Amino acid sequence: MPTVIEPKLIAGNSNRPLANAIARRMSLYRGMSVGLVDARVERFNDQEIFVEVYENVRGEDMFIIQSTSRPANDNLMELLIMADALRRSSASRITAVIPYFGYARQDRRTKARTPITAKLVANMIHEAGIERVLTMDLHATQIQGFFDIPVDNLYASPVFALDILKQFEGALDDVMVVSPDVGGVARARELAKRINAPLSIVDKRREKAGEIAEMTVIGDVSGKKCVIVDDICDTAGTLCKAAEILMNHGATEVHAYITHGVLSGPAVERVKASVMKSLVITDSIAATEEVANAENIRIVPTAPMFAQAILNIWNGTSVSSLFETDTLGPIYEGII
Repeated sequence: MPTVIEPKLIAGNSNRPLANAIARRMSLYRGMSVGLVDARVERFNDQEIFVEVYENVRGEDMFIIQSTSRPANDNLMELLIMADALRRSSASRITAVIPYFGYARQDRRTKARTPITAKLVANMIHEAGIERVLTMDLHATQIQGFFDIPVDNLYASPVFALDILKQFEGALDDVMVVSPDVGGVARARELAKRINAPLSIVDKRREKAGEIAEMTVIGDVSGKKCVIVDDICDTAGTLCKAAEILMNHGATEVHAYITHGVLSGPAVERVKASVMKSLVITDSIAATEEVANAENIRIVPTAPMFAQAILNIWNGTSVSSLFETDTLGPIYEGII
């Protein structure tokens, strides 16, 4: 009888807590121990990255868990080098599980003589021998088209919907979903439909990158508990300003649900000092000690969703079933 190939996980250094959590959830789902493949991913004195896999992976279905978050270049190179090591070790298939896909904000040419770095990164991932990508909330959905390999893009909105339904139980009639800019309306509308809430928009105009000239609220937010929805929070300047504008327009509370908490520079201090009652992020990017200790920042886990998605890919079953709140409800029971 042919041997059943088991899914095997290997992790870089970008988000080890999430990788370990995914392994634990897969162990729970399968009723058998699933661990991370024993390997070392380290740096020489000149900061060159070196990877050595200690276990036999010949003919195995491999899943590399690695966010390309800060430091983006180091974590991206770790991913590529791990893929090359696995390919040269005769792994049957290599899937990159990238909870946060760095460089996604460079998805188009905004000015003359600028790169489309997201496309360059997609080419590099393909050339490294990776045959499939599993990620979450790409900054721009067209990035899937940059790849010549299958890309499964999961969404945090079903998980956020479950959290909102619990956190605002009994007060859902007062909840209003807010998009912090016109470009994020589709994302905000998707969450609003899931929780049956109205939608508002904060229209922002920039004079130059990092500086906001003007903000206008489209929609009546007076007396509402506003929930700002976005995919990335970097320096939190736009987010905190939007929260302030909403409160000035009569909102009773402002909360934010952001998929990827980049939270660089002064972001955490801004959030702590802002009028926002809470900022909810996922663990797609490993939380710093400052983020973990912030009283008004809360982290929801993505390991249950990624673990199930990995098993679905391995089994050849539907990944899009995880887009539905009804499917994720049982997976997240007791967690949210």
